[in-house]
Amino acid sequence: MSANSVKTTVVNILEKDYRISCSQEEEEALFEAARYLDAKMRDIRAGGKVIGLERIAVMAALNITHEMLHNSKQSSAMQMSTQRHLRNLTDKLDAALQDNLQPEEL
Repeated sequence: MSANSVKTTVVNILEKDYRISCSQEEEEALFEAARYLDAKMRDIRAGGKVIGLERIAVMAALNITHEMLHNSKQSSAMQMSTQRHLRNLTDKLDAALQDNLQPEEL
């Protein structure tokens, strides 16, 4: 059996088993995702304001999507800030090197 072969894996979410096909190399990530989803759905169910598995699943999906988009925006903003900072440092280094060049080196 190769590492890329597809197999059926069972995950449990809110006391229900779901059979999912995935490659062996992705199995641990699938389990992690299922545990995360299960925890989110349990939190929503424990809040008592949302009733019904389908509604709980939709609310969990919305919450997870919101987290993902928020983290993505934060990551993009941080990346842009880092790029600006690196440009500023590069400009300062270029200026310092230019100031230190002797006239015969130009």
